[in-house]
Amino acid sequence: MSDQPKRVLLRDSGRQLTLEYADGEPARLNAEYLRVNSPSAEVKGHGKEGGTLPIGKQHVTIVKIERAGNYALRLHFDDGHDSGIYTWIYFRQLVSEKQQRWQKYLMELKKMGETRDPETQIVRLIDPSKNQIN
Repeated sequence: MSDQPKRVLLRDSGRQLTLEYADGEPARLNAEYLRVNSPSAEVKGHGKEGGTLPIGKQHVTIVKIERAGNYALRLHFDDGHDSGIYTWIYFRQLVSEKQQRWQKYLMELKKMGETRDPETQIVRLIDPSKNQIN
C-alpha cells in the first residue's frame, strides 16, 4: 500500500482537499481541519513544548499547493499560514484519525473559551475607577 495518493484535487473554492488513493475511496479533508492540524512548529511546537491552538479558522481556504520533493505537500492558506509540510504518511494519519482529532480540537476550543468562528470577538470592559476588568 502506497501512502502517496495517485491524485490530489483542490475543490469547493479551496475549502476541500481530496486525495485519491489507488487502494480505496477518495479521502476528503476540509481546509479548516488541515489548518488546525498543521504539522508546523507554530501549531505543533518544537519537540514536546509550545505550539498554539489555531482559532477562528472555520472559513479558511487553501490558496496554493506546492510539492515538497516526492514525499510531501506544502499547503498555503488564505490566512497566510504556509509553513507546514504535510508528508504522505501524515495525510494518511489525518484521514484515519479524523474523528478523534476533530473532537479533540473542539474540546480544546471549548476548554479555552474560544470558537471556530473568525467573526466572534470577545470585548472586555475595563472600569477605570476600579482598575479592573468586568
